[in-house]
Amino acid sequence: MKRLCATVLIMEAIVIGLAIPVAVQIDHLTPHAAALTGGIAAVAAVLFAALARRALPATLVGGSLLQVFAIASGSVVPVMYFLGGIFAVLWAIGIWLGYRVEHAPGH
Repeated sequence: MKRLCATVLIMEAIVIGLAIPVAVQIDHLTPHAAALTGGIAAVAAVLFAALARRALPATLVGGSLLQVFAIASGSVVPVMYFLGGIFAVLWAIGIWLGYRVEHAPGH
């Protein structure tokens, strides 16, 4: 579960980073505001991914909150409703599959 959750968060950090210039261009946000909010979210995703190995419960909570932020960022960059939803589904599937594997008989 740790590796799967970390992978989803790293890929999400890349997508969030790529959404920063889009937010500036289509919504006319100031570059500073877009870079600050997007940068914090992308760094948080990377930090939670790194934290997955040592503190999985904190990663699960923080990563879940990040999924909410990614979907909510669709109010600024509309395609993020879709992309945030995809990452939220991947996040949920990763948690579910990880739980199933860790609690399988004989594991």
